[in-house]
Amino acid sequence: MFYAERYATTRFKLRAYLSRKIRERGWAGTAEPPLDALVERFARLGYVDDRAFASSRASSLIRRGYGERRVAEALRAAGIESADSQGAREEARGAAWDSALRFARRKRIGPWAVAVPDRDGRRRAAGAMLRAGHDPAHVRRLVDARPGEIPDSDED
Repeated sequence: MFYAERYATTRFKLRAYLSRKIRERGWAGTAEPPLDALVERFARLGYVDDRAFASSRASSLIRRGYGERRVAEALRAAGIESADSQGAREEARGAAWDSALRFARRKRIGPWAVAVPDRDGRRRAAGAMLRAGHDPAHVRRLVDARPGEIPDSDED
């Protein structure tokens, strides 16, 4: 109960946590521990909400400048099923350009670069943006932008 109260978690993470604690401390019962039933009960009571977790995690990653692919991967790694992550993935898709701008600003890429980068600098900047999960078309536009010239979002 303490874990679910203190940490934002998912069904998948709660089950892994309980399983680990049982492995560490042992189980005195003769039958298998009812982990799935306990996890489902916590979800039914609202202590664990995969959709709320997905929305919160997606918003956090978007604010930090990560793209749709990176958001989807983080949700998949947290064990959130596709149906529960749909809204969060749509949020990331809708904020793709703003998120790319935020990442470029934070990493001083394109419009926020001090000087026009050489070929290797452009390659490194593009690689960083792609690893952050941004759309290749957005990456290309931002990496190709000259310092101080922020491209419009409707140039796709």
